[in-house]
Amino acid sequence: MKVSRLAAVGAIAASAVVVLSSPAFAHVSVQPEGTAAKGGYAVVDFRVPNERDKASTTKLEVSFPTDHPLASAMPEPIAGWTSKVTKTKLDKPLELHGQKISEAVSKVTWTATGKGVEAGYFQKFPIAIGALPEDADELVFKAVQTYSNDEVVRWIEIQEDGKEEPENPAPVLTLSEASEDGHHGASAAEEASDETENAAAATVAPADSSDTTARVLGVVGIAVGVVGVGYGVLAGRRRTTDA
Repeated sequence: MKVSRLAAVGAIAASAVVVLSSPAFAHVSVQPEGTAAKGGYAVVDFRVPNERDKASTTKLEVSFPTDHPLASAMPEPIAGWTSKVTKTKLDKPLELHGQKISEAVSKVTWTATGKGVEAGYFQKFPIAIGALPEDADELVFKAVQTYSNDEVVRWIEIQEDGKEEPENPAPVLTLSEASEDGHHGASAAEEASDETENAAAATVAPADSSDTTARVLGVVGIAVGVVGVGYGVLAGRRRTTDA
């Protein structure tokens, strides 16, 4: 009886986890690959599950925030999908890394060229974005999911503090603090520079070591030569005396 009761309790607990986790998993969401630090660049994944049994997801439209415009968005190629980045002109240009930006990303659209996201599956849509704002803790991306039967689901509702999660919440990207040294992540140019410096240091070290070794061997060679000459002189004298 105890074993059966424990099994029943375990089954109920497992089903509760499924019930609780399923609605959250069913949402279109956004997560960073690694970290999304303020002021830096990040690769994020928009995760799109298929909630329909008899239709596939064939299109995803993601609207970018207008209160904190992002100047760059570079989607990763996905087999069976095309992507399009739409930009709009800003009323007030932004200054990023010493350059003025007059337009920002307003929308990114992924369209299936095949079956899309079929029932029972989900799809990740990776994209590199930046530069992330320094004066915000999160970014809200409103998404529209279209199915093969022309049904449209709008994930655009904003979560309000102290209230229950809305039925169709908008994806929210949480931003982390920049590192204490003020760096937001090394750029490709910085990494290349560091590698060059390391390579140069590695090349200099063996050269110094070889130079020191050569000097030591030179001194030893001279000493051996002197000893050899001395030995030759003594041997010559002995031969003369014996004669």
